[in-house]
Amino acid sequence: MATYDKIYAAFKPVIASSMNEVGATRAYKEMIGRYESLPFMKSESLDLDHYAPSKALDGLFYMVGEEERKIRTDPAARVTDLLRTVFGK
Repeated sequence: MATYDKIYAAFKPVIASSMNEVGATRAYKEMIGRYESLPFMKSESLDLDHYAPSKALDGLFYMVGEEERKIRTDPAARVTDLLRTVFGK
């Protein structure tokens, strides 16, 4: 979890800045405002500045896991001396 937290802290400002730059945050807030103005709709606010980096990290760790699985099961994927040493020849 310590690794996740450090990467999250690095990703969050970059992603938040990018979302603001392209207008995603504004568009999301507008959409939620319209949704909440409908009768009988409860507030469904999502913290977009937390959600986006969390999902990006979920994808990152998924891809790292897939690469590790490939390295463990396919000797041809062990392309460096370090990988060959760690995972066998």
